[in-house]
Amino acid sequence: MPGPFVFASARQFVEEDQPAESSGKPFQLLPGQNICAKTLGTWPVLNDDKSMKTTVAVRPGTQPGASGKKSGAASKNKIHPVVIYPFRQPGDYSDLEQLYQLIARLAAERKKYARPITVMDRKTHFANEGNKRFLDFKKNTVARHSKILDAWCVDTCQMWYSGLGLAFEKGGPEDVYWLIPGDFNYGTAVGKEVLGRLHDLPEICLDLQQDVCIGEIATDHNNSKQLIDTYGTFALLYNWFPAEAQEIRQYTERPRSEFFAVRHSFLREVLRHRWYAYEQTVVMLLHAVFNRQRISRFFVGNISDLPEGRESLASVMEQVERTERVLKTLWRERNRAKPGWIEQYRVLETQSEQVRRTALVLLQNLLG
Repeated sequence: MPGPFVFASARQFVEEDQPAESSGKPFQLLPGQNICAKTLGTWPVLNDDKSMKTTVAVRPGTQPGASGKKSGAASKNKIHPVVIYPFRQPGDYSDLEQLYQLIARLAAERKKYARPITVMDRKTHFANEGNKRFLDFKKNTVARHSKILDAWCVDTCQMWYSGLGLAFEKGGPEDVYWLIPGDFNYGTAVGKEVLGRLHDLPEICLDLQQDVCIGEIATDHNNSKQLIDTYGTFALLYNWFPAEAQEIRQYTERPRSEFFAVRHSFLREVLRHRWYAYEQTVVMLLHAVFNRQRISRFFVGNISDLPEGRESLASVMEQVERTERVLKTLWRERNRAKPGWIEQYRVLETQSEQVRRTALVLLQNLLG
């Protein structure tokens, strides 16, 4: 099992180009010292907001130099932004307007970024085909700053599959692919600050030579997504993949995050496996642990995709149940060639049912 995380800014690792643990101690902040995001051109830098500090968690031994490559080589590679347009078009366009201001800046930096891709479900288009404001926004903003990929998708993770797959086909062997969910409150003061430094997420993969970087949202202990991950996702992970669950828990508390960046080589490996229409981030993290990939964590900030701050009980039940289905399927794929696998599967399935039932009772009591 890996040791404790080393926390530092991406800029410090890149500038020093030296593992933080080389002195035998983890990197530590001095009193009053701040960790700031790297700047990109004239983008804003956060200095004083303590709740919004940008930190990176990486497994010791995976800093630049471990692969023999210098961070300066990253400038030759490209970052491919993939935006997942909201399935339900919001009536208030302020969040999307702020997001596409970022996308416009990315599209203008052609040496660093490939042309952004926006994945839009066809059901979203047809639900709004009579909405003039939507059609104008799609034509004059979304299509102006990105390539629109129209696709019929079962769920959000299938939209990821379409967008990342298209970007992968256009990418190079050292490129990085950056998933940007479109249904967060980017129009708020905190959301605007997050957008100003969200570019650090893919840059960590380039600068620190990481295979995947997970963006982790800051939440309190009563946040519904946090509760689902604690009592549902991780509980089920510990049943089906206990060793891997322990390792993933050291990397992130949000194994279902919609914010992530992934290197070309690891994305190629993931695309070769079955892609799930649900909970694909969990599957990617499991594959990363299976194959000893280099994983980092990036603290995104206190933003949300929940307008009222909570999930409905029906949505909670659906998320827990589909996580169980995905984990059961993945376990069978990895173990069905082993002698006696069916007996072991039946034991785990019985335990899994107990875990799921307990999780749903706890979540019902906690979320009401």
